Amino acid sequence: MTTTNVPPTTGPSGVPAPGRSHPNGGRLVALIIGCLLILPGVGLLFGGAAIGITYAVARDSAGYLSLTMPVLSSSSPAITAGDAVVSTSSDVPSWVLDRLQLDVRMTARPLESGKTVFLGIAPASDLSTYLAGVAHDQVVGITDPRSDGGRTAVLRATPGADRAPAPTSQTFWTASATGAGQQQLTWRVTGGQWAAVIMNADGSSGVAVASSIGVRAGFLLPLALLMLGLGLVVTGGAVALIIIGANGSRPPAPSTPAAPPVPADATGASAAVPMAATAPAAWQPHPRAVSPVALDARLDEPLSRWLWLVKWFLAIPHFFVLGFLWIAFSVVSILAFFAILFTGRYPRGLFEFNLGVLQWSWRVSYYCSNGGLGTDRYPPFSLGPEPDYPARLDIAYPERLSRGLVLVKWWLLAIPHYIIVGVLVGGGTWAWEQSRYGNAHLEVFGGGLLGLLVLIAGLSLLFAGHYPRALFDLVVGLNRWVYRVIAYAALMTDVYPPFQLDEGGAEVPPGPPPPPPPIPTDRVEPVEGAAPVEGAESSEPGHPAEPPRQLTG
Repeated sequence: MTTTNVPPTTGPSGVPAPGRSHPNGGRLVALIIGCLLILPGVGLLFGGAAIGITYAVARDSAGYLSLTMPVLSSSSPAITAGDAVVSTSSDVPSWVLDRLQLDVRMTARPLESGKTVFLGIAPASDLSTYLAGVAHDQVVGITDPRSDGGRTAVLRATPGADRAPAPTSQTFWTASATGAGQQQLTWRVTGGQWAAVIMNADGSSGVAVASSIGVRAGFLLPLALLMLGLGLVVTGGAVALIIIGANGSRPPAPSTPAAPPVPADATGASAAVPMAATAPAAWQPHPRAVSPVALDARLDEPLSRWLWLVKWFLAIPHFFVLGFLWIAFSVVSILAFFAILFTGRYPRGLFEFNLGVLQWSWRVSYYCSNGGLGTDRYPPFSLGPEPDYPARLDIAYPERLSRGLVLVKWWLLAIPHYIIVGVLVGGGTWAWEQSRYGNAHLEVFGGGLLGLLVLIAGLSLLFAGHYPRALFDLVVGLNRWVYRVIAYAALMTDVYPPFQLDEGGAEVPPGPPPPPPPIPTDRVEPVEGAAPVEGAESSEPGHPAEPPRQLTG
């Protein structure tokens, strides 16, 4: 019996079925490892660049990086700089610090005329013995300038005698400087535990100085170069893994089926074709996971080379409005939580409001931040769907939601996705943060992998004048993942977000499988004992074909 090969199941318009868009295990592992490596790689790059720039421009003529201390004032005989300026374990070889070539420089200038200042560095144990029983203040920190408008030293007082033996008569100092006016002390750091002190030269009470501390480190430049090199290697490997994993998750490009012939009516005129059968070419259908969250984006080319540099500024009115809308989003989500818990339904009006906030956020994000910079068209101030805008978002309204699932899905079940989204968006694309000093602000860019990819796209626009299509597909796919998680965490669906990267600008829900192809008649074999077909020739030459017989029950 002749058999025929059954073609693979395809979706609408010849698109492979959505189940085939899942990456295999190896590519999924590559994608996850790449996402985990991208942040430390970028951190090494930025850290190395920061150290290199600091080394190049922040040093003084002597090569020191200096910090001006706030005024140090005490009514006691001495001010010490912490328990230990340098503390190393006894098992650390001395050559380690020697190789670092670390020098410390201290300066102090008395604020009262007629005072002679003394600076000293000594073993911490010797200084502690010297000041035993003598009142002194210890610097334990410096206040944040935002707290009261200026930095101040935080001192911890130790009671005792109001006078100390003259420090100039002591012999345990490793390095010291004394005299009228500003004094300077330099010291090459070695292993051990060391402490510093500022006093009057005669050991009397009442110390008030303006001081600074500087560090000269010979290892900074090699450290910067090492971090930059490692950052390039790690970031390059991470990007390669992401590309491998992301490309593996993309199904093969569907072949465009030939347009069916347009039937003619009785008059010979062509019949009208339904609008649904002729989708605009700008929105290419894309296989999608089974999710009620549909996120679409169209690359609105041509794009300006430089406008992306100022879009964040142009979008400030949107940021201001969205800041308050996201506060309302949080309140509405809490109300919806209790409504679902007691009724199993998400009130339609509350759902539409939160969906509008997400739609507005997606349009603004697509215009100027992690959404992709894919359009120069200014987003409308609207909570509606805005179907003409090149960035669209829709979430199917759930008729019923689980009352038990609402207790755990937004925190416990979503933890794996929170980790992934944290890697993608870093600090969060839309986060209304209230600092401990009372300053509230809306974080828009939020860093992370998406921020890096969008920055690369912006640089490509600036220098090459085009947006790489593969990069666009990846950015939109990552945003699709993020918004599926947001919808799930905001209680707008019970469908768990798939661990699936659906790239591409547009997506359509999967259609029913097509009917099986007809079997050609020339490949149908006769069944033994069946009546021959009328008009068929006899299989044996010389014998006429038998007339057809009628089968009766």
